[in-house]
Amino acid sequence: MQEIKFKVEKMYRLPDAGNLKAFADVSVNDALVIKGVRVIEGKKGVFVSMPQEQGKDNRWYDQVVCKSTEIFEGLTDAVIGHYQAA
Repeated sequence: MQEIKFKVEKMYRLPDAGNLKAFADVSVNDALVIKGVRVIEGKKGVFVSMPQEQGKDNRWYDQVVCKSTEIFEGLTDAVIGHYQAA
């Protein structure tokens, strides 16, 4: 399997937005960009939430779904690492 590389292209910090700390645009193998990845402060620390859109039924639906835990962990490590380094 090919190695997958994640790179945070942009990060928008939100200092006054409560638990929402930042939005990030993440590049995957320089071939795909996921916009709107969120960094959220929870009870156990910061975590990553994938982009969501609100449907007509007022429920929230994921726009990007990682089918592999390893892929999600790689993306999470890249985003949180960038958030904590800056």
